Amino acid sequence: MVESIGNLNPITLTIIATLFTWLMTAIGASTVFITKEVGRKIIDSSLGFAAGVMIAASFWSLLTPAIEMSVQWGFLTWIPAATGFLLGSVFLGGIDKIIPHLHRGCSIEEAEGIKTTWHRNRLLILAVTLHNIPEGLAVGIAFGAVAAGFESTSLFTAVSLAIGIGIQNLPEGMAVSLPLRSEGISRFKSFWYGQLSGFVEVIAGIIGVLIVSFSYSILPYALGFAAGAMIFVVVEDVIPECQSGKNTDLATLAIIGGFLIMMILDVTFG
Repeated sequence: MVESIGNLNPITLTIIATLFTWLMTAIGASTVFITKEVGRKIIDSSLGFAAGVMIAASFWSLLTPAIEMSVQWGFLTWIPAATGFLLGSVFLGGIDKIIPHLHRGCSIEEAEGIKTTWHRNRLLILAVTLHNIPEGLAVGIAFGAVAAGFESTSLFTAVSLAIGIGIQNLPEGMAVSLPLRSEGISRFKSFWYGQLSGFVEVIAGIIGVLIVSFSYSILPYALGFAAGAMIFVVVEDVIPECQSGKNTDLATLAIIGGFLIMMILDVTFG
């Protein structure tokens, strides 16, 4: 049963929050109307920042509340969070092996997932789209946890999570649109595909809040699931990509900065 938070139910709040994260992706993608390409330092530091935000969000906004919920219910504190974390990472790992995609800077021969004849551009879009699935799930599950009324969660925690994910969606929008533009695709099409990669967060967010709304008993598992999925994306894709150039120190500092900002948001408003 979905309970309201103030005057709005968690589904409505999830839609509003994920529309914000999608809008931030669209703003990042809109840079294609200003420039055709951006320096590798900016891309690497932006991806590093995104990695830091996702790591911090996984702990402060997802795993910590999951463990605290388990304490309230009398469980061994680590079992639900650890189980969900493992399932989330395995789930994303399975999707990574199935859906064809290509990471920026890689040749078409290095495409991952099931072999396909799809063009390079479509594979690049799918790579970023995969990143956005766990982010949308995390926002939806966070608002579902708020509706459940647990002391370990608050509306500010869910909002700060959405803000943090939205901030790191700016470089992700750029990471889709600018490479497409540099390969000769029109500005409008490059922007369209860039913003579209972020819209999956709205869909994933709705799925996340609906799942936990049916049974609040699965909340700690669901929070752990979202964390595991995000950490898989960070370790498998985001960090290797931002460290693949010659800006490793800059990218590392950006990771630390992203972690600190997300931690401050969560602790301050959570």
